[in-house]
Amino acid sequence: MVAALADIAPDFARYLIEFPFGDIYSRPGLDMRAREIATIAALTALGHATPQLKVHLEAGLNVGLSRLEITEIIMQMAVYAGFPAALNGLFAAKEVFAQRDAASGGEP
Repeated sequence: MVAALADIAPDFARYLIEFPFGDIYSRPGLDMRAREIATIAALTALGHATPQLKVHLEAGLNVGLSRLEITEIIMQMAVYAGFPAALNGLFAAKEVFAQRDAASGGEP
């Protein structure tokens, strides 16, 4: 992301890292697993942030969320954000899971 914005908005690229990760994610009170649950839910609820959702689905898996937990988080959002947003989230998760499987030789 930073490299992709370097030629058009290098300051914005820096802000994307410094504020959320330097100021917000580093705060005490929530562990990384809880933060990723909240972020996956919020991005799913938006319904139009698929690239960012995919990044956080990967992050969720990296901090110990299971595929089942991620699927349940996304399905829960159907109640509050609607079925289209949840469907978009589920399709994003399906892509991320498939890419992980392909990269690991088919093991979930």
